[in-house]
Formats: sequence, C-alpha cells, structure tokens
Amino acid sequence: MPTGTITQLELQQHDRERVNLYIDSVFALGISLRTLEHQGLYKGKVLSESDWQAIAQAEEVDKAYNAALVFLAARPRSSQEIRTRLRKREFPDEHIDLAIEKLAQIGLVNDAAFARFWVENRQQHRPRGARAIQAELSQKGVQRDLISEVLNELTDQDEEQERAFSVARSALRRYANEPTKMAFSRKMAGLLQRRGFGFDTIKPVLDQLWQELQNNTEPDEID
Repeated sequence: MPTGTITQLELQQHDRERVNLYIDSVFALGISLRTLEHQGLYKGKVLSESDWQAIAQAEEVDKAYNAALVFLAARPRSSQEIRTRLRKREFPDEHIDLAIEKLAQIGLVNDAAFARFWVENRQQHRPRGARAIQAELSQKGVQRDLISEVLNELTDQDEEQERAFSVARSALRRYANEPTKMAFSRKMAGLLQRRGFGFDTIKPVLDQLWQELQNNTEPDEID
C-alpha cells in the first residue's frame, strides 16, 4: 500500500459504517469506522509502511468481529462456538483471538453468562437433567469447573425431580399399558436417562408414577 498523507476520509454511500481513505488525493482503500478509531486515523496523518500493516491487521480482525456478530445474532454463544465458526470461515487464530477479546470487552462473549443462559433455557423450555446439560455445555467448549459452578448455582434437587416428573408425565401414555412394573420402569428410566437425569432422581419418579397407574386402573366387573 502507498505511504503518504491522508488527504480525505469519506463515508461510503452504501455502508455508513465504512470510510474511503485517500492518500495524497488518491483512493487507497475502504476501512471500517472501528479501524479508523482504533488506529487513530485522521486527515493530515502521514502513514508509514508499519502503519499500513497495522491497518491491514485491524481490518482483518474487524471482518472476524463482524462475522462473529452475525453468528451471535441468533442466540448467545460460547467463546469456543465462535472460535469454531470463525475457523470454518478461515480466519487466522491470531485474528480470532483479537475479535473474541473485543467481544468480551463489551460483554457479548462471556462463558459464565452463556452457561447460565443455557441452563435456564433448558430448565424452562426443554427440561433436561443436570448430566445432559453438563454434556451439552462441554460440547460447546465451556470449562468443566465453570459448568459445575453454574449448575450448583442454578440446579436444585427438588426442582430437578420436578423436571423429571414433567418429562415422564409427558410420555406416560406411551408406557401406561406395560404389564409389569419392571417393563414400565425399564422403558421410562431409559427415557429419563437419555434426558440426563440420574438414578437418584429417576427412582422416586418411577415408583410414584407406577403407583398412580395402578390406582387409576379400573377393576374388572364381576357378573
């Protein structure tokens, strides 16, 4: 890129977040307003070769940053989810690190907040046991100690059992005609285990629901 003096900074007509930069009255390149601010660019500033290298890196980081913002638009993400997404877009790790750091500085990337969001969302909308949630968060790259901290903070054993009851009752009709408690328990326990509930949570659910089924069974008529 040419060295020289910035003689004009012009907002682009079709993207008001970007600026056309002119060196010695000749168009040089378009840059984002973030790059303009972070690199301290202004009309009259003389740019050296090292300045150009810094501008080029800042622009690449800004591209990674914008790609991450688009990815974050649907829902909060863990830092590892963002890293994986940007690697698929072939951004270098160095630029990814800087983009994630910028997002973290403004609170858009925070693995603790993400873990809380994930746990609360699962508890409210798609009941899962603590084990299943722990596995999901691990897959998303959240550190194990952070997962344990958030689960301990947000998971109560009584509430965990209520969620297990909720899942089991939603599937109760499917297994209501099983002839024995063993057959009923095997199938219902399998469902609850797949949803991440532990044995200590599952057993009282099985016992109570089986008893309810027996109490609701009409006795045969005697002629």
